[in-house]
Amino acid sequence: FNRFFFFNSQIEQFDLNITQFSVKTCFVNPKCQSNDRRCLNNEHSDRTKFQTYFERNHRLKFYFSSSFSLQETELGPSKTANIFYQPRYFGLKLSCVSIFAGVHGDLCTVTGPSVIDISGIVNSVSDRCEYTLLQDQSAGFTLKANFLERRRRDVSFVDSLTLDFSQGADIQLLQGHRVMVGGSPVTFSGSVQTFNGVGLSKDQTGVTANISLNGSSVSLFFDGTTAQIYIDVPVNFTGLCADSSSSSSSRLSSDSSCQEQYVDPADDTINPTTVIAQCNILKSSPFSSCNAVVDPESYIIACRITLNKYPAVDGLRCQFLKAYAKACQKVTHLFFSADHPEPICQDKCSDHEFCGDIHGNTDCRCRAIYASQYTEQNRLGGPTVCKDNTASLTLVGCLLKENGIDYNHLHLNDKTCTGVMDPKSHMLKFSFSSDSCGTEVMTNNSQVVFTNAVVTRNSSLDLITRQDKVYIEFSCSHPAPELQNVAFNILDNSVKVVLQSGEWHYNLTMKAYSDAAQTQLLGPKSDVRLNQKIWIVLETEGLDEEVVSVVTDSCWATSDDSPTSVPKYDLITDGCANTADGTVQVMGNGQGTSNSFSFNMFEFSGKEPSEVYLHCQLQLCVCSGPARRRRSLRYRRGAPALISMVWTP
Repeated sequence: FNRFFFFNSQIEQFDLNITQFSVKTCFVNPKCQSNDRRCLNNEHSDRTKFQTYFERNHRLKFYFSSSFSLQETELGPSKTANIFYQPRYFGLKLSCVSIFAGVHGDLCTVTGPSVIDISGIVNSVSDRCEYTLLQDQSAGFTLKANFLERRRRDVSFVDSLTLDFSQGADIQLLQGHRVMVGGSPVTFSGSVQTFNGVGLSKDQTGVTANISLNGSSVSLFFDGTTAQIYIDVPVNFTGLCADSSSSSSSRLSSDSSCQEQYVDPADDTINPTTVIAQCNILKSSPFSSCNAVVDPESYIIACRITLNKYPAVDGLRCQFLKAYAKACQKVTHLFFSADHPEPICQDKCSDHEFCGDIHGNTDCRCRAIYASQYTEQNRLGGPTVCKDNTASLTLVGCLLKENGIDYNHLHLNDKTCTGVMDPKSHMLKFSFSSDSCGTEVMTNNSQVVFTNAVVTRNSSLDLITRQDKVYIEFSCSHPAPELQNVAFNILDNSVKVVLQSGEWHYNLTMKAYSDAAQTQLLGPKSDVRLNQKIWIVLETEGLDEEVVSVVTDSCWATSDDSPTSVPKYDLITDGCANTADGTVQVMGNGQGTSNSFSFNMFEFSGKEPSEVYLHCQLQLCVCSGPARRRRSLRYRRGAPALISMVWTP
């Protein structure tokens, strides 16, 4: 709207004819900028807009402001008024004085949990759902706002906006002045960019979106804390901006969990008297120069509602002052230097974080509901994740920061084992195995426990330190590996066969013992555990040991009763122990009419039932000399003898 500049301590007068929309006199302050020398005239581009608003509202307000006074005059239809203005003079040099025609449309402000609708009525959002702020069904357009908690679970703040179109890509205005169109980020180069008929621009204060709806221009501003929607010509629409009390009908979220209510303890640092004084600043200079144009009462109410429950931290008090200043600027073009620097981390925080103050610095804090799952159990992260012989522990980055812990100073027992910080989620993960990073392994009854700890690096070499000491022990336990007691049993105490080899008739017996002295005979009621050593004795009856010796040529095991079946596992080959199995030992082979061997009990993998059949093949050999200890085997006599024994679970 249009500015008239003049400089005179005397009463100045100009006439404005409402119906003709013309100015007879325009006073200009010669000390002001040359480009400020402007007057209303019949050809002004805003004439149509002016006349439309006047015809709908049947009244028009003019505002006159300077650093010293503010007056308001309201005119009715088809009237000519003489408006007088006399600035107050206190011996100070007067600055340029601006006169504004207050022809303005509708303004809706959303700041913190509060919604100030176009009628100036204040209501608050009490949950963390998405709501309709503005909807024009005929244009297929809906403006949505999503609310999230910050330090307290019971106070929500507007967190993002979505421009939803029935046709075309949606536009999201996010924290950190970020913009997404159809899910893709937008990079601004300084000029206005148009998407789906929406003009988008960004500066250091926030993002502005301009759109035309049914002949009315809608301007939307969002800085991450406050959203302001300005509509120059009123149109029919619904949503919280039309009626801030319509929260139930304007709620969009289908997930009912966003409606869950929390009750946090009252903050004893909040002083109601101080809150009143802080919020009433909006009635003092410099904001008082706008009070007649934009009623501050709604903003004061919103300020009190929030600050009586939520501490004035993270720039919150200035947030309400900025919201009011922005409203004044939008309606009257008055400008207040009430800018408060925006937090610098809004675009760096993850979904479970928000940008706030941590120990005097601006950084990403944990949202209250997310943090409560850890803080209520006095933890800084999740439980230990155990898998096989490895373990991992994840700590929450924002909780570490809030507790004054620098994750760069943390490591496991082995100081070379540090955590890995996820750049998006800001979660710090430590991992180790049972034989790395200084892990301690202990046995506890039937459990094997391996333990490690997250600790702060040794600061004894530093002159000073500002880091709290950290010691977070975590461990994993697994059942101790045991010998599987599958209780193998020998079906008979011994196996005996009657054999004939040429002129030799003899009996061959196979027996199993549990001791090297071969005194504990294994029988059907004897249990044999896996990996238990057993001794097999092969004996003959009816042979003259001075003439004939028994040689165990081979022994092997199968999973069924056929000696030729597979799988097959060799214990003795060519009279010697299988070198691949270190448990096999052969004793006295070929040195008489009996010999023995030992091995550790086993079973075949993946076989049910787990039966083990032991087969041995023997040869009779004629000795070359009468001296038993000096004889040698000359030749084998007859066909080899085969004997088998079975173990079964």
